[in-house]
Amino acid sequence: MHQIAQLIEPALKDMGFELVQVRLMGGTRRTLQVMAEHLDRERTMTVDDCADISHAVSALLDVADPIPGAFTLEVSSPGLDRPLVKREDYDRFRGHEARVETEELVDGRKRFVGVIEGLEGDEVVILVGNGQCRVPLDAIKRAKLVVTDGMLAKRRPGRGRRAEG
Repeated sequence: MHQIAQLIEPALKDMGFELVQVRLMGGTRRTLQVMAEHLDRERTMTVDDCADISHAVSALLDVADPIPGAFTLEVSSPGLDRPLVKREDYDRFRGHEARVETEELVDGRKRFVGVIEGLEGDEVVILVGNGQCRVPLDAIKRAKLVVTDGMLAKRRPGRGRRAEG
């Protein structure tokens, strides 16, 4: 997937987007998932944005042909429960709740759900219950944000407020 990311990332940046993740899923009916977001973090992804990215990525993939056989291209935004894939994601989403899975046991477990406190060196610091856990970045298999009521309230201004008057 690194080869595909390198191929499409410059075009996405030129279009004003940042590549979040590229994944090839499935067996016989494969899907190439391209997840992107606006470089301007205040803007939200639209269906037209996804269509524009899809056209650009399709053209690049048609020329380079990095994936043998047939596949379906799927372009999406990361959504509220976005994956945490880059080192800087752990500082960017400091204070948010996340679910982290590791390849090997860390502090006697492989799954952590807690508040991200950021990075210290090559470790993600997560507040789990009453204590801190330090998870080595290279041990993380999968990580994503957990959708919380607070997160939803920030995305929908005016929700939960009483009309005054």
